[in-house]
Amino acid sequence: MNVWRRLSGPRRTLALAGAGVLVAGGLVTIPVTAAQAATQCDVAYSTNEWPGGFTASITLKNLGDPVNGWTLGWTFPNSGQRVQQGWSAEFTQSGSQVTARSLSYNGSLATGASISLGFNGAWSGSNPKPTSFTLNGVTCNGGTTPPTTPPPTTPPPTNPPPAGWP
Repeated sequence: MNVWRRLSGPRRTLALAGAGVLVAGGLVTIPVTAAQAATQCDVAYSTNEWPGGFTASITLKNLGDPVNGWTLGWTFPNSGQRVQQGWSAEFTQSGSQVTARSLSYNGSLATGASISLGFNGAWSGSNPKPTSFTLNGVTCNGGTTPPTTPPPTTPPPTNPPPAGWP
């Protein structure tokens, strides 16, 4: 027996409306966002300076998910600080903002891996160290946030059952 002949009146209308919703629903797309890797890092920054100049050594340690292509950023505290020549990264500077980008041979940084880079720079006035660094736009904080464990819903037993108790 034909289903449409069995459905008459309001039932047929409801069935047609439902079929239309299913067809229209198939045409609607749901936006999908890309998954973001957890970025965590630690930066060691040291300098060897002389009047008007310095050499900076930087060790970047990846404490988060593996990274394929990294950008390390920071802001010099003194507007008179300038990067002049660097190694193991492509350095750019705009005002006090500095960016060091990975090169073709050192862009992959596994979890727990470190990379050393550095530069020669110039300064006038004073040469304070940067106070904050970012890895791929995320502030390096030297570690990962420990997971929070919810408290148990029932307390553990205070007296264990006797031996041989099932």
